[in-house]
Amino acid sequence: MKMEKIIMAAKAKNNVIGKDNKLVWHLPADLKFFKQTTKGHTLIMGRKTFESLANPLPHRDSWVISRNENYHAEGITTFHSLESAIEAGEQKGLDTVFILGGGEIYRQSMELADKLIITEVHESFEGDTVFPKIDSEIWQEASRKEHQADERNKYDFAFVTYIRKKN
Repeated sequence: MKMEKIIMAAKAKNNVIGKDNKLVWHLPADLKFFKQTTKGHTLIMGRKTFESLANPLPHRDSWVISRNENYHAEGITTFHSLESAIEAGEQKGLDTVFILGGGEIYRQSMELADKLIITEVHESFEGDTVFPKIDSEIWQEASRKEHQADERNKYDFAFVTYIRKKN
């Protein structure tokens, strides 16, 4: 069975995903959705994304990509390329891995991914990291669930799933 590679991200209308290695918005509903979706799975992320979390996320395996051959942190597995992490997942027989960014990891993984799970924040923000363009020639929207801003979530947003079109 083929391992499913899912990119998971939250992006603004203008594709911004972060600034100074931090999210530029706070949506508790998105954090809850992320936790429910990824619990029990393997997460692949870049070093800067991992370091922005402070600790490995509970109930998940954290696989961190770093070009630094000596990079190690407690509670993670380090790889030196996205390809080597994906290969390891396939060798372990994992059915799913979630790719969490940041920007460079997203760019590298767009051609490898089977599915995108994107929180689209209906607002534009200033930032220094962007999500790659989702090409409608390659990706088809499979589902969308809209959410209105409320007392806990300051912005309107949608949970959107895209699947790779068959060639």
